[in-house]
Amino acid sequence: MAHLQTLENGSAYLPKIFQGNRNVRKMLIGVILATVFCLGVTAYLDMQAARHLGNMARKQFNDQQMVIARHIRRQVESELSFVGKELARAGDILSRENGRIVPARPALEPLFSRLLEKSVFRINIRMPDQPQVHSFGYPRQWQIRAPEPDFLSSLTLPPEPSGLFFSDPVHQSPVHQSGNIHIQMAWQVADINLILIAELDISRFLGRFLDDVRSGSTGYAWVIDGNGIFLYHPYTRFIGKSAFSAREKRDTGLTHHAIAFIQENHMLAGHTGTGSYTAGWHRGLTGNIEKLIAYCPITIPGTPAGTWSVAVVAPVSEIDGYINQAAAWRFLLHALVLFVVVVSGSVLLFREIRWTNRLEDKVAQRTHDLQRSEEKYRSVVESAEDFIFTLDQDGRFQSMNSFTASFFGGRPEEFIHRSIDQVLNKPSSQKHLKMLDLVFRHQKSVRNEFTLQAGEHDLWVSANFMPIRNESGRVESVLCIARDVTNEKNLERQLINTEKLASLGTLAAGVAHEINNPLGVILGFTDLLVRKTAKDSQAYEDLKTIERQGIHCKQIVENLLRFARFGEGNTASCDVNDAIREVINIVRHTLEMESIDLNIELDDTMPLVCGDSRELQQVFLNLINNACAAMKQGGILTIQSRFISNGNKSEIKIQDTGHGISSKHIDRIFEPFFTTKPEGEGTGLGLSVTYGIVSKYGGIIDCKSAPAGFQNEANTAHGTLFTIKLPVFNKEI
Repeated sequence: MAHLQTLENGSAYLPKIFQGNRNVRKMLIGVILATVFCLGVTAYLDMQAARHLGNMARKQFNDQQMVIARHIRRQVESELSFVGKELARAGDILSRENGRIVPARPALEPLFSRLLEKSVFRINIRMPDQPQVHSFGYPRQWQIRAPEPDFLSSLTLPPEPSGLFFSDPVHQSPVHQSGNIHIQMAWQVADINLILIAELDISRFLGRFLDDVRSGSTGYAWVIDGNGIFLYHPYTRFIGKSAFSAREKRDTGLTHHAIAFIQENHMLAGHTGTGSYTAGWHRGLTGNIEKLIAYCPITIPGTPAGTWSVAVVAPVSEIDGYINQAAAWRFLLHALVLFVVVVSGSVLLFREIRWTNRLEDKVAQRTHDLQRSEEKYRSVVESAEDFIFTLDQDGRFQSMNSFTASFFGGRPEEFIHRSIDQVLNKPSSQKHLKMLDLVFRHQKSVRNEFTLQAGEHDLWVSANFMPIRNESGRVESVLCIARDVTNEKNLERQLINTEKLASLGTLAAGVAHEINNPLGVILGFTDLLVRKTAKDSQAYEDLKTIERQGIHCKQIVENLLRFARFGEGNTASCDVNDAIREVINIVRHTLEMESIDLNIELDDTMPLVCGDSRELQQVFLNLINNACAAMKQGGILTIQSRFISNGNKSEIKIQDTGHGISSKHIDRIFEPFFTTKPEGEGTGLGLSVTYGIVSKYGGIIDCKSAPAGFQNEANTAHGTLFTIKLPVFNKEI
């Protein structure tokens, strides 16, 4: 109301403002002329800025292309290194078989199958003193055939006893009918006079990394070898041709000195850099097309040493188009501003008196809009699912939204003028009063997170206490907006626990490997001493004791390594119900001896899940053994399985009615070596290994326990519930 009164009073003085019409007209004309001059200067400076911006944009765009080129280089070098390492492994296998190829086939087939997935279309094994070649290729079968003409003569064997070497991708392996280039990677195994040769479709190999490359909207990448021959290009007619002559044959009306200079003096020399050149083609477009280029070398492993070069190019028009479009928009904006200024000044000259009446109409309209805005604000506050209320300096409620009142068990008007310590318990009310005091003392907002307890509710809230000031600027009340962040806190706790387990897994792997070496030495020398000692002697018994304890240590180390490898999941599939039934058959007698009743509820519609059957049986066996240990006086063991269709997961629940797990231990149960069992009854690795196996196959495991006074899902007073969720096996992955 005070603001409206001010506007009404001010409207009475408007006619006086426009009494000096002549002075106002002169002032408006001067403002218009000054505005036109400023816009002209701004347009000139804008043109200079656009030119500078274009140069900067080209440099930054080329830097981004360099990032793409280096990424392609890392991928290609990594894959070529992988092929070389696999050939070396195949050579080791053949060495162990003394060059006997047929007995070595079962061990070589998985290795060669991996190579076929890397665009290797055939692997040949040849002994120079034999007339036949053993080949493995699609459809993943062995063949014995005669060598092709110049099959081995095209390769230059290195002087070293063994090693990796390449054929020349152009002169030795010409372009095939498919339009692709084939090269040969070979591994010489000198001790058995044998050569392994992988025939690689290099164009298809490079296409795996370059087909989907896009720099900007239409940019692409290409690769040349050390002789300047295209190994890959989106324009497939270039493949196998010289990068210096192919363009000239296609675009006879253009000169290609710039790109030829870059290729000859930089790319073939193994340099890294950026530049630009003019071409006559770009993804179907023809004409003089200026392109930006970023290039870097690709190091080829083996002998002879060499390099290829990868280039990423894109037309400059993509960058200039954006810049020119922005400049055009700025020009239109300047013209629009000039037009608005001129028109506005003209209108002011002829409509000064009428504005007074319009101002009164605006005041009335603003009053109406203010009322609607207040109603909208109230609707937003009332519909918000947050705690929103205001407090005075004494901690009494001045307002409250419906969500907050519903949480406290009443209506908003029931809490107005009530003290906060009458609504909340003492700890919660003291926290609010402390925040309230900070706001009034420091005259600024305060944010904090704390637990809120009201009746049976116990949750974490993130609260923001903001000062509300009167017209003189003094804080007269405090607005509190709080949100329930209990779920976020729980997720944060789970994330911290997951990170801790990952760190412990890494530590466990390192410790286990360090222990394995001396443990292997101990067991080895113990075995030698056992063989030399009479079986009926005391020394023999002592050595067998050492051997048993060493094997026990070895099992613990294996459990540690299994825990540390939970990130190595594969695509194995398993029937969960069958795995549960097999474990139950093993432990059924133990359950009867311990007076434990078994309740099984298995969903027959369960699909296959990701996981190895033996490892998942170990998971179920570990959880059942822990349940038995918690029910020394007997109890009920419930095992359930069901399919969650909306999450595409299978759920397994294992629940007991044992003594439960205390809240101070629940966050540590998956840590290695942590156990609540008496000394000698457990190593503390069972649940950590279980967690590692479930995580290995992309699943999650959760535990809820009630030591006493907790009604869980089996409607029992105490017990522990483990829930496992595993992803459904997908044959297409």
